[in-house]
Amino acid sequence: MSSAIFFERVRETPVEKQKIEIVERKGLGHPDYIADSIAEEFSRNLSKYYIEHFGSVLHHNVDKLEVIGGETVTAFGGGKVVKPITVMFSGRATSNHGEKQIPVREIAVTSAKEWIKTNLRFLDPESIRFLFETNKGSDNLTDAFSRKNGGVSSNDTSFGVGYYPLSETEELVLKTERILNSKEFKSRFPFTGEDVKVMAVRKRNDIDITVAMAFVDRYIGSVSDYFDKKESVLQEASKTIKEGDSGRKVSIKINTMDVKGRGKNGAYLTVTGLSAEGGDDGAVGRGNRVNGLITPNRVMTLEAAAGKNPVNHIGKIYSLFSSELSRKIFERFKIENRIRMVGRIGNGLDKPIALSLQTSTKVNGDDRKMVLKFMNEELSKISGITEDVLAGKLKVC
Repeated sequence: MSSAIFFERVRETPVEKQKIEIVERKGLGHPDYIADSIAEEFSRNLSKYYIEHFGSVLHHNVDKLEVIGGETVTAFGGGKVVKPITVMFSGRATSNHGEKQIPVREIAVTSAKEWIKTNLRFLDPESIRFLFETNKGSDNLTDAFSRKNGGVSSNDTSFGVGYYPLSETEELVLKTERILNSKEFKSRFPFTGEDVKVMAVRKRNDIDITVAMAFVDRYIGSVSDYFDKKESVLQEASKTIKEGDSGRKVSIKINTMDVKGRGKNGAYLTVTGLSAEGGDDGAVGRGNRVNGLITPNRVMTLEAAAGKNPVNHIGKIYSLFSSELSRKIFERFKIENRIRMVGRIGNGLDKPIALSLQTSTKVNGDDRKMVLKFMNEELSKISGITEDVLAGKLKVC
């Protein structure tokens, strides 16, 4: 059993019993979510190309990606795009292997276009401007992928964290965004865009949800039409989201900066259903953590998982592994817990400097031994994270 694994009981107020809880999710069309998603799609497709042509994933970390907002002129009945959105790729990737050149730029652009086409109804992928500055990685980091020393070694010194189960407020935030961006909801309310951000504040037993949701101007005929449609969305969201809650009072507000009497300037109108068209920019790592949430009441890391390689980037792998391990421990042993783990550059992935499980639950000695044994078993299989990422089984935002 590894001497780096620790099990400790902590005495603190559980999140559900804290007076204030804050939870945020940046949804499907938020510019930070777009940046994370394109970077991750780029990494996955690049990895698959490497495997197909060379038998294994080669060095890359394409997490330095920005979505630069364009310019639009909105109008009731339909506006126009004046300046397109720009996606800027940077980061590092292996661009040749032996004599063979690798079409890194083409993979990047295709990945972006395919993701946009699949997820954003009103944004034309062909309208996007692409800047490409993804260059070759350093020799020592690239060489780490070809070393045959009995296992994969970490290419960074970093840490990952995870916890489980989610609180009621956290579950509610995930549920809210997924409902508002579901195909069923969009079919009923086609004038709502994909750019949806959800912020929830629980004050004792009252959960106050604020939603920012872009409206698509081609479906809106006037100021009064906008506010009528917004009210219909609010009523539906309030009815659906309150279903199944545990008795806590839930209130929801949408687009709270709207002001009647200011024409289109007093309404959240967009041409494409995205604030990235002119009101906001996005960057990898500024959005959700790997569990899909931003949770200041919990353990968190600033690690940007999207776009990092799924083979030996410890920040990405440990973030995913710790979240999955925490969930498995809860489901198997019914112990609410949080996981923290640290890796050192050059060490094997299965040899963290420290892997810590913390719980406020009292656990007897025999159960502790069983949990520690289980943690060791899971750690020995950590390389399976790579396959799960490439298969799309694990998400990073």
